[in-house]
Amino acid sequence: MVTGGGSGIGAATARRLSRDGAHVVVVDVNGDAAASVAGDLPGRAVAVTADISTEEGVDAYIGAALEEFGAIDLHHLNAGVLGTMAPLPDVAAADFDQVIAVNLRGAFLGLRAAFRCYRDQETGGAVVVTASISSLRGADDQLPYQTSKHGLLGLVHGAAMYGGPRGVRVNAVAPGLVPTGIFASSGDASRAATVSRRGGTIPMRRVGTTDEIAGVVAFLLGDDAAYVTGEVVSADGGAFMVNTVTRSGGAGAWTPAD
Repeated sequence: MVTGGGSGIGAATARRLSRDGAHVVVVDVNGDAAASVAGDLPGRAVAVTADISTEEGVDAYIGAALEEFGAIDLHHLNAGVLGTMAPLPDVAAADFDQVIAVNLRGAFLGLRAAFRCYRDQETGGAVVVTASISSLRGADDQLPYQTSKHGLLGLVHGAAMYGGPRGVRVNAVAPGLVPTGIFASSGDASRAATVSRRGGTIPMRRVGTTDEIAGVVAFLLGDDAAYVTGEVVSADGGAFMVNTVTRSGGAGAWTPAD
């Protein structure tokens, strides 16, 4: 099960898991995008159009998966939106609520549905949530997004505690700067245009790719991570480790040309 699977990290994960032999359910609010991704996968796949922030949407994608495949073993709860970049005094409550609904409520509903499936199936399984470097650091230009991504870590830790004795592993991947459609869809063209340049300020001096994040997701969902749960794996080119008050650290302390 891959939510937000119609583009970006979700689409890359769907491709990776399908190549690895999984049957894939591609879920996206954009049904055409989900169908396009599912249609290009090498293995069995089904596309589902659903709003993951609603109980009805989650019921729809769970029902479609069970009807097609009979059980769900692996969940990548990836769907998310960036939301407004307005400064704190100018953030509208409706804009805040919309980001929380998709990024945090949607992940809660997905986790709850996953655990209900495992209970009914009497099986274990694995779940990976797409967090963010914004789950771990602060910024003043993406308050709703940052709040939602911080909240995801609470969900992951609580679900991992609950899932441990039940054979269900729950982890998160925390991407750094990875150019996807989420930046363009935010309506902030200047931010989207500067992603690659800002990537040049981190230790690896580049942005990441969706395939690189998909590889981390595949690892966390797979048997090689059988003893890993409750973890947040940063895939950010070293950005999280930077000490911004030292001579070598911090965005702007060096340039891509250097």
